[in-house]
Amino acid sequence: MAIIVVCRSCHKRFKVSDKFAGQKGPCPNCKNVIEVPRKEEQVQIHAPEHSEQSVRGSGGELILEPIPRQHVKVPLWAAITIGVCALFMLILAWAFRGAEPSTKRVLAPLGAFLLAPPLVFAGYTFLRDDELEPYRGLWLWVRTGICSAVYILGWAVYGYLIPGEWTDELWKWAFLGPLFGLAGAVTALACFDLDMASGFFHFAFYVGVTLVLGLIMGLNIFGG
Repeated sequence: MAIIVVCRSCHKRFKVSDKFAGQKGPCPNCKNVIEVPRKEEQVQIHAPEHSEQSVRGSGGELILEPIPRQHVKVPLWAAITIGVCALFMLILAWAFRGAEPSTKRVLAPLGAFLLAPPLVFAGYTFLRDDELEPYRGLWLWVRTGICSAVYILGWAVYGYLIPGEWTDELWKWAFLGPLFGLAGAVTALACFDLDMASGFFHFAFYVGVTLVLGLIMGLNIFGG
């Protein structure tokens, strides 16, 4: 269960795990020290905005107005960049469809490496919890880099260090795939505060895109 915390300095609202109840720490937005209330100390306000219970002046006007939540939308430049990169990668994968197998064995891991950061960023943009303040700036890129590194490492372990051909047999997908999916979901949860379901879809998005590009390139991904 999560505890709703509102910073007294910047008035940002976010969720904190109940294991931090009663503890103090910096606000993720303004860095001022805040105290996480205990479960029994939480106050639920059911009155609507601009109600009779709002604080009013002598003339009846509202003195304290509710702070509207800022809905973060996907920037236009980010959407265009993602779309252009996706189209470019599709064309590039098709162009190398007739390449030698040795060339594909080099291009496949290189593509998985280069695609990780933009796919991780795009997945977070669409799957993040609107109730939480989004990560921005340096913290966003650091978390994106960490998550990307784990996803890339997962592909490396799955495809190269586990016995078998680099084009994995079906048993590896059936029996080991869920374990790697769980690891990816936990990574997304830790890096971006996603829940387990969203974390799994975040990891599956990266895996799915790289698989589709691999199939377009003509890789024998499922063995046989």
